Amino acid sequence: MSPLEVKRIEMKQIEMSRRVMVALDVNDKTQALAMRDKLGDSVGWFKVGLRLFVAEGPDLIADLSRTHQVFLDLKFHDIPNTVAQAIESAGNLGVNMVNVHAGGGKPMLEAAAKAAQAFPDMLLIAVTVLTSDTMPKEQALKVALERAKLAKEAGLHGVVCSVHEAAQIKEVCGADFITVTPGIRWGNQDTQDQQRIADPQMAIEHGSDYLVIGRPILHAENPAHAANEAVRMMEQANY
Repeated sequence: MSPLEVKRIEMKQIEMSRRVMVALDVNDKTQALAMRDKLGDSVGWFKVGLRLFVAEGPDLIADLSRTHQVFLDLKFHDIPNTVAQAIESAGNLGVNMVNVHAGGGKPMLEAAAKAAQAFPDMLLIAVTVLTSDTMPKEQALKVALERAKLAKEAGLHGVVCSVHEAAQIKEVCGADFITVTPGIRWGNQDTQDQQRIADPQMAIEHGSDYLVIGRPILHAENPAHAANEAVRMMEQANY
């Protein structure tokens, strides 16, 4: 059995709900905590991005961390020293995952990885190509693979990529290299600004470790029901 097959078995043993990251793309803390309460234990993670973090800051992270794991999605991209200091600050907040942009180059990635070593319970990942990017799929795959290899060499734990690149990134970077995939849609949902999308079942079958889901859950009449629907699709995956 290959390392990738072993890793897939290990990931399958984790409850699928623990592999769902809900993107809290809302205006403020009140809305964020209301969504947390609606979802309860139907999901394992919340992703806090630029909009919400700028509005509410560390206090929101502390509140969310009491009940769920938190992915701080700020895509740090600056000179190495500045990014290293930002990673240290994120670690001190107690977040479970934080990201940088792989386009920042290897010195920046290495500085971030070195800073993250002080926080062994925090995963550090790099953004490869945004799922909203309109570049052709073949080009996106090439760029994503190059940046994933760069992140691996720099000592990061994984990457943010589209479902369409996840399997090949696993093959190149190893079964333990984490893939976090946004752009999740199913049924007749509007793709809006997402270009490279997939449904939850396809995402799991193509090597996604964690699925970032925003509007399909946030805008649902019953968010917990929508989350459970995604989990049921994930459980149907064959791999």
